[in-house]
Amino acid sequence: MNLYPLKFDPILKPVIWGGSDICKFKRITPQIDCIGESWEISGVTGHISIISNGELAGTSLEELLLKEKSRLVGEKIYEKYGNTFPLLIKFIDARDNLSIQVHPNDELAKKRHNSFGKTEMWYVINASPDAFLYSGFEKSITPEEYVERIKNDTFIETLKKHYVKPGDVFFIPAGRVHAIGAGCFIAEIQQTSDITYRIYDYNRKDADGNPRELHTELAKDAIDYTVYDSYKTEYTPHLNQAVRLVNCPYFTTNLLEIDQPMTRSYNQLDSFIIYICIKGESMIKDNKGNFIPLRQGESLLIPADTNSVELIPSIKTTILETYIE
Repeated sequence: MNLYPLKFDPILKPVIWGGSDICKFKRITPQIDCIGESWEISGVTGHISIISNGELAGTSLEELLLKEKSRLVGEKIYEKYGNTFPLLIKFIDARDNLSIQVHPNDELAKKRHNSFGKTEMWYVINASPDAFLYSGFEKSITPEEYVERIKNDTFIETLKKHYVKPGDVFFIPAGRVHAIGAGCFIAEIQQTSDITYRIYDYNRKDADGNPRELHTELAKDAIDYTVYDSYKTEYTPHLNQAVRLVNCPYFTTNLLEIDQPMTRSYNQLDSFIIYICIKGESMIKDNKGNFIPLRQGESLLIPADTNSVELIPSIKTTILETYIE
């Protein structure tokens, strides 16, 4: 079978904190309010993406991976992750502040949940003038002080608050305390894991009027209490050049801002590639002769057996390129 660049039906997640921008951004009609997340490419059990284009339309990502194995994801990746697709791609639209949370690393997640951990990154697509997020600590605390501050409602005072604008990037390794604030519209790239420890939730109640569950003790051992000099990823944009944003064991992400054709060679890469179109539109042409249009709000999975791709933008286009090295 000729494996071609794959699009998927978005998995829309209605939540109480969701906004109204995801459907507009993705040009989905009729528009639906209170959509907090669109899972673009997912191998999470119970939320498996379905292919929407070409002869494989209607096939699940899980089915295709079971059949094509390393042709789809790469030999080393298949050896490590087997029939679990290793990345989860999302758009997140926060109308309200999300809970303060932390994710366990691989070792802790394996021990407690028989799962991979969760390292992720955020690319800010849009932000209201006063939008902010939390990432990391501003002041040093001990695990014991953490527990006390949760009890006396002062934990949030220890966190580093970042006011954000479009184009800002934050790398969130497992163990880093974080939260998305109201007014943030974000692209998220993360390990395939749905394990979240909720630390603080502004004393909000659930739909039944009960306090939302906190995972104070579970989070205590998962948190990295180190205070770092910087939490924001600094980079210099370069038109028509690939700019490295994040490189970690779980994914590498580059920023492609283009207004003329660009060729990307993947001969030496033993991995699938994901394109997330943040702005504009481009024709994607691979070395097998496949032509796939990609426009704002769409994500594309390029199989590992692809040697090269030419991106031909019709207007200035911004794409996040992600793979595993």
